[in-house]
Amino acid sequence: MIRDRGGRLRGRLSDIPVRSDEDAPDMSVAVDARADRAGELGRYWPAVLACFVTAIFGWGFGFSGTSVYLAELQRLHGWSRGLIGAAITTYYLAGAVCMVLINSALRWLGPGRWLGPGRLLAAGTVLLGLGATLFSRSEHAWQLFGAAVAMALGWAGCTTTAIPTALAMYFERQRGLAISLALNGASAAGFMVGPVLVVLSQSIGVGNAVPLTALALLTVVLPVIRLGLREPPQPAFLPCGSDNTLFTDWRILGTWRFWSLALPFALGLSAQVGLLVHLVSLLLPHIGADGAAIGLAVTSIAAIGGRLALATVIDRLPQRLASALSFTTQAGAVFLMLLFPDQAAALYAGCIVFGLSVGNVITFPALIVQREYPARLFGAVIGLNTAVGQFSFALAPAFLGIVRDLTGGYLAVLLVCIALELGAAVVILAGARFAGASTA
Repeated sequence: MIRDRGGRLRGRLSDIPVRSDEDAPDMSVAVDARADRAGELGRYWPAVLACFVTAIFGWGFGFSGTSVYLAELQRLHGWSRGLIGAAITTYYLAGAVCMVLINSALRWLGPGRWLGPGRLLAAGTVLLGLGATLFSRSEHAWQLFGAAVAMALGWAGCTTTAIPTALAMYFERQRGLAISLALNGASAAGFMVGPVLVVLSQSIGVGNAVPLTALALLTVVLPVIRLGLREPPQPAFLPCGSDNTLFTDWRILGTWRFWSLALPFALGLSAQVGLLVHLVSLLLPHIGADGAAIGLAVTSIAAIGGRLALATVIDRLPQRLASALSFTTQAGAVFLMLLFPDQAAALYAGCIVFGLSVGNVITFPALIVQREYPARLFGAVIGLNTAVGQFSFALAPAFLGIVRDLTGGYLAVLLVCIALELGAAVVILAGARFAGASTA
């Protein structure tokens, strides 16, 4: 018998009898052997598909859709962009708090009870769709903030924390590949949900466009989740008993190991989200509206391509070093745009290089946690790490906007983004001595 990374005993295939009698082989063992050769992805691809469609819904209504809500509600009611933006910031900050509770939700209501990973993602999508509907149909400004809380609960239940935690119950050796493929749904949402909301909002109003689109997607997403995320094969992966109290979860915050992971990704995500929010405003004066649209498109395409290209080897890479390289290349891309602001080719190249790492920045934390923490703490650490990152990037667009207003241009903004990315690379490497650790 051998022990896996989670400390569970597993028998070698050779230790299991393969014949029921002298002449007839045990065909179930042969099937298991073929499944092992096929790999985890060959067995559990329905779980990846379920998480992929969940990511499309989650990022579609919880990220891409926010720019549509802001523009349409401002046009419809005349509310200030600052007011609507404050409600959206409230949504992200409340979502950061809710992220911490995902691990506890899976503990208290986990496999064997009424709520497993599939039902958690399903509940998250429904809540997010409901919250987005309430947000888009708000008649009074105060209603935006109530809807933001509902959206936050849904966002936490179907995105950055919930998806890696769910897949961790199915995948061990190919976890990085599975998470990378599933989170491509976040990039696909920019093509599939955002444009639909824009077009429908112009014809039937945002208050009708959001619920109709959400309902149409849910008729696909919920059945796929139901079929793809059945009882997970690794229920022991979930924390239990005294190993998974809220005290244990919060005690993680007092360790350098955690902050050597959380801080760099908070810095990197702040630069990444902040730059993406300001990207159109940055590009417009130099290459016009058509050029800015192309810049957005190539950034999104590069994000998908970068994640797919890295997915095949991501499980074999030194994760902290690969993360540092991602941060550094993003800093280089921003520096390129800073050096040649009036050259379209340089701006497009910067968008492409920057985009190549956009998707992977949200994939690496789960893989680092897998290597450096025991399995019982996976969900707790991921939840806390995501909460710290989301709290940071929720404030980043406003902070960079203030920097832009104070300096009268985007030069200082780009310098701040470069500093954040390089700082993230330094800190993630400083924590490399924890790589391979097996205890918290």
